[in-house]
Amino acid sequence: MVIKPHGYAIWEKIQGALDRMFKETGHVNAYFPLFIPKSYLAKEADHVEGFAKECAVVTHYRLKSDPDHGLIVDPDAKLEEELIVRPTSETIIWNTYRGWIKSYRDLPLLINQWANVVRWEMRTRLFLRTTEFLWQEGHTAHATREEAEEETKRMLDVYARMAEDWLAIPVIKGVKTASERFAGAVDTYCIEAMMQDGKALQAGTSHFLGQNFAKAFDVVFTSKENKQEHVWATSWGVSTRLMGALIMTHSDDHGLVLPPKLAPVQVAIVPIAKNGEQLEAIRSYVSPILTSLKARGVSVIFDDDDTKKPGWKFAEYEFKGYPIRVAVGPRDMENGTVEVARRDTMEKQVMQVTDIAEKVEHLLQAIQDNLFQKALALQENMTRAVETYSEFKEAIEEGGFILAHWDGTPETEARVKEETKATIRCIPLGGDASPGKCMVTGAPSARRVVFARAY
Repeated sequence: MVIKPHGYAIWEKIQGALDRMFKETGHVNAYFPLFIPKSYLAKEADHVEGFAKECAVVTHYRLKSDPDHGLIVDPDAKLEEELIVRPTSETIIWNTYRGWIKSYRDLPLLINQWANVVRWEMRTRLFLRTTEFLWQEGHTAHATREEAEEETKRMLDVYARMAEDWLAIPVIKGVKTASERFAGAVDTYCIEAMMQDGKALQAGTSHFLGQNFAKAFDVVFTSKENKQEHVWATSWGVSTRLMGALIMTHSDDHGLVLPPKLAPVQVAIVPIAKNGEQLEAIRSYVSPILTSLKARGVSVIFDDDDTKKPGWKFAEYEFKGYPIRVAVGPRDMENGTVEVARRDTMEKQVMQVTDIAEKVEHLLQAIQDNLFQKALALQENMTRAVETYSEFKEAIEEGGFILAHWDGTPETEARVKEETKATIRCIPLGGDASPGKCMVTGAPSARRVVFARAY
């Protein structure tokens, strides 16, 4: 996957916002190796089983020239131990933590890593499932189970806040079923988003790992009571899959629609000039506007490229999702106005330049709010409850989140998946927790769960 500059600038915005949130909650960044000895992966049984089919394996460290076949793998350069290209970093990080953690004074250890990972996807889909992708992965160690569980939920809340406040994507917070949880985790919490086509997208996960990895790698500490205990662990991550979520939640047939908080350029000012003299006059006219917008922290460009016509620029900015486009011509200068177009509604209005920076700032917030409310309305319209399996089969064909009772067994979960291609996205946190009867078997159900077809 090649991420072009405009797309990467959006990822940098996501990365920057999340990084600030992580540091506000006491986390620090580090970096760990890309290559993981195969023996490390084998130490945690559930973990290796969960990732074995996705691993890229390095067996040799050198090529050589062959007169008949060109470059070939040098058979004399076989590694003594094969290396795994990291699909995730729990194993190599916990092997490292064994040397870092000795006492309760070393805890909690709150570390995040920004990195790339490789998972050998057989069916790739841009941003959603690619062989290599960018992400962050947090890995923390704690003295008690309670602290680790609190950390798991805290980071889930960070992800939900990022999705809703920055990406303008409403999400459902919940916990995964046993068959859907992360390999090696005790519990996996997630945020689930609804795309415009009625499919769900898992937008972030936070895992309570218990003591599984600590025991596998013998990570122990001396407690305040002078006892040797295994630490309690979490891991959590989001990836460039958020880019896919952003595109599929807000965009339309004209191209991207970007929430202002994540737009690399929030305002593009386009001069409508017939000659160089008019261009210079417009440049002087918008100069104080540019200054006042930048002073308010608004990212703005004045596009005076005379090799492209204004109509081409308008189409390009629509395509790239710039939240606001401002057009300025000779008549605007005469009237003390500018024409302002917003990308989310495609509406245009003429504004007086008096206090224009403040007006634009308010408009950017209105666009951010409108995108969230529009996505929330879509989610609510595509969320419904059913009582019977026949109702479920009919509803799932229309897409969306389906709230239904489930008897809690993996057999029923697998049957629904096989027959309808729908999975339990999560057992929601909060909301209606009324008991009922399983839509499939009629057995008792503790509460409704969220089903959907998903990416």
